[in-house]
Amino acid sequence: MAELENVSNCCAPEAQESCCEPEAKKDCCGDGTGCGFEADKGRMRSGQEVKEEVRERYAAAAVQAGARDASCCGNDTVITEDQRAVFGSDLYEDDDRDELPEAARLASLGCGNPTAVAELSEGQTVLDLGSGGGIDVLLSARRVGPTGKAYGLDMTDEMLELARNNQREAGVANVEFLLGEIEHIPLPDSSVDVVISNCVINLSGDKPQVLREAARVLRPGGRFAVTDVIADPDMSDETRADMQQWTGCIAGAMTRDEFETVLADAGFGDIEIQETHRVHDQAASAIVRASLPS
Repeated sequence: MAELENVSNCCAPEAQESCCEPEAKKDCCGDGTGCGFEADKGRMRSGQEVKEEVRERYAAAAVQAGARDASCCGNDTVITEDQRAVFGSDLYEDDDRDELPEAARLASLGCGNPTAVAELSEGQTVLDLGSGGGIDVLLSARRVGPTGKAYGLDMTDEMLELARNNQREAGVANVEFLLGEIEHIPLPDSSVDVVISNCVINLSGDKPQVLREAARVLRPGGRFAVTDVIADPDMSDETRADMQQWTGCIAGAMTRDEFETVLADAGFGDIEIQETHRVHDQAASAIVRASLPS
C-alpha cells in the first residue's frame, strides 16, 4: 500500500467547502496535525494504535476510490503526482491495468506488481494478504483460471465492499474476499499454493507472526512472492516514529537482513530479495521470493 495524503478530516464535507482546489489543500490540512495525526509526532505508538491508524487511512482511500469523484479530497489525494511513479496502478502493465474496473485501479496503493513475479499457473490457489480494492486478486484469478481460486484478505470493511463491487463489475467468479487480519489468516493449514502481497506486510506490528501464518496456510513446496518496502539499515529514529510514515509504508518496513531472518525463522528457504526502485530517501520497493520445503 502506498503513502497516503492526510485525508481524514480533509474529506469531511465541511472541510471540502473551504478546500476544493488542490492548491488550497495546505490551507485546509496544514502540516498534517489537523487531519488525524497527533501533534506529538515523535512518540512511538503501540501496535493497536498503528493498526487503527492504518485502518482509518485505507478505509478513507476505499471510499475515495469508490466515489470516483474529483473533489479536493477525491482520488487525486490518495496518491500524489510525485508518488505515481513508485506507488499505485502505474506499476502494472497496460494490458493488466486496462482490463480491470476503474475503482480497482484507483484503489491500487502498492509498491509493485506481485502477480507479475508470482509465476501463477492454471488450477492453483492464491492468497493475497491485504488485498485492498482487489486488483491483485482479480489479476491472479484470471491467471489461475476457472479451476483455480484467488482469495483476498483485508481487515477494512470499506476495502472489502469496494473489492466485491470490483469483482462483480469485472465478472470474475473464482474469487473470495475474506475479512480478517494478516496476523491471523482465516484459512486452514496447507490450503494455498502461493501467497502474494503488495506493500502491506510493512504495515503490520507483528511481522514474524504474519510470515508464520503465511507458512502455515501454504502447502508443502508452496511459494511466497510479494512486493514490499525494505528499509535502509540507517533509517532514522525520527522516520521510524512518524505515524504518517508508518501508514505510508515506510517507517514500519524491515531491513533486508531482518526480512531474510523472519522468513527463515518461519520455515522458508530459497529466499531472494531484489530491490526494484526507491520509494523514499531511506527505503526501497523490493520483490521478495521464498518457498517452503516440498
